[in-house]
Amino acid sequence: MSAEKMGSQDHGKGSKRKYKRVHSDTMEEDDVSDFSVHQAERSSKTRKYVLACSVFASLNSVLLGYDVGVMSGAIIFIKEDLQISEVQEEVLVGILSIISLLGSLAGGKSSDAVGRKWTMALAAIVFQTGALVMALAPSFDVLMLGRLLAGIGIGFGVIIAPIYIAEISPSVERGSFTSFPEIFINLGILLGYVSNYAFSGLPVHLNWRVMLGVGILPSVFIGFALFIIPESPRWLVMQNRIEEARSVLLKTMDRDREVEDRLAEIQVAAGLANSEKYEEKAVWRELLSPSPGVRRMLIAGCGIQLFQQISGIDASTYYSPTIFEKAGIKSKTQLLAATVAVGFVKTGFILVATFLIDIVGRKPLLYASTIGMTTCLFCIGLTLSLLENSPAGVTLAILSVCGNVAFFSIGLGPICWVLSSEVFPLRLRAQASALGAVGSRFSSGFVAMSFLSLSRAITMGGTFFLFSAVSALAVCFVHNCVPETKGKSLEQIEMMFENEHRQDGEVELGDVEHLMQKQ
Repeated sequence: MSAEKMGSQDHGKGSKRKYKRVHSDTMEEDDVSDFSVHQAERSSKTRKYVLACSVFASLNSVLLGYDVGVMSGAIIFIKEDLQISEVQEEVLVGILSIISLLGSLAGGKSSDAVGRKWTMALAAIVFQTGALVMALAPSFDVLMLGRLLAGIGIGFGVIIAPIYIAEISPSVERGSFTSFPEIFINLGILLGYVSNYAFSGLPVHLNWRVMLGVGILPSVFIGFALFIIPESPRWLVMQNRIEEARSVLLKTMDRDREVEDRLAEIQVAAGLANSEKYEEKAVWRELLSPSPGVRRMLIAGCGIQLFQQISGIDASTYYSPTIFEKAGIKSKTQLLAATVAVGFVKTGFILVATFLIDIVGRKPLLYASTIGMTTCLFCIGLTLSLLENSPAGVTLAILSVCGNVAFFSIGLGPICWVLSSEVFPLRLRAQASALGAVGSRFSSGFVAMSFLSLSRAITMGGTFFLFSAVSALAVCFVHNCVPETKGKSLEQIEMMFENEHRQDGEVELGDVEHLMQKQ
């Protein structure tokens, strides 16, 4: 009996232990479940926070887009009101892009000096001053002065938003978020087209002033945004403000361990923690006498910006009313209505690119974009050469221009800015991106300022045949010079360029340290 009791007691104890073990397993499952819920909530909050920062940082891009869109229609009434010549028209349209290269160069320097965030503020202030001067201009000379100020402001803003967004975004969604500035440029173009159509019925001496003056309104939202968005964590690390950088990363990344790993990578990429800052002279020395890896970065980042503009997209946006008039549309109202359709197409397809860029990847979208643009530009040239002033010509011209801006918006438009903000290492990023933006703005201005003269020399159809040939070259450039960067951290992309034979793109912290020590 005693043994039985002891066995019974042991069995009871075992059952109790078993009960406790089952209870413990249940508690562990509950803990895991609670952690998963907490992690999902944090991930959702993080994504919403990065999304809000990306939207606010992209507001400056609305100003550039609005100026491009509104000037395409406003120039019709400015010619009539101020009695300017065709050469003055070309200069007025194109000078903004040319002068913005000065802002781009200054923007790279200021973003390293005072930060990404306050460079965006400076861009908004300078642009709004220019917009106000343009709206009140009594003569062509004063209008040009406002145009110069607006161009400098755009130069500041056009390079800094993609850099800022790339530096705060998680790797897996960086492509989508970094394409936001291009979305807002297209939104601005659409708003400019709508403004042209809405105010075209006002008296000639007033309508173009209202069109240009409406561009001042976004400054209110930009001022509000500055109280919401944080400074770039990578810029904070460059200033040895490590705790502030960690605080920002905790808001923009899902896991604490991931935050610490990324912070360590950034510190190494910035020149190791608490090291001396990379001198500006050394930056330009490296850009002008680059290593093989940096040379590949410059070719990819600056080359894609160049092809974005010399393929003639500004001819399709600035001069779309002129193209449609050449095709056979004579009414000013119908011309402006057709440009509104172009704006809707351009904006709609940029949203498609935003959803696909981190799923499909950069290169497939670039292939689709450049091949599609080549075809549509050829069709525009064919239409203006053979079907001028016919109903079929009008229809084909509208479809071809809409097709061109659609293909541009799914690839070359947004991915240009994504790549130029991804491919350069932290120590070179601001200045190298500024260099690429200078090439982009200069080629944009060249296209805008020479389009009418070139069309007169070789016909408008011949000009679009030329753009089609350039776009075909862009296909070859993408194939040979642009790598796939989808899903890689900025530090991994740097290593990929420095070691071009590495195929898997996987980069450990030690690899980055080795790279920095080698430099």
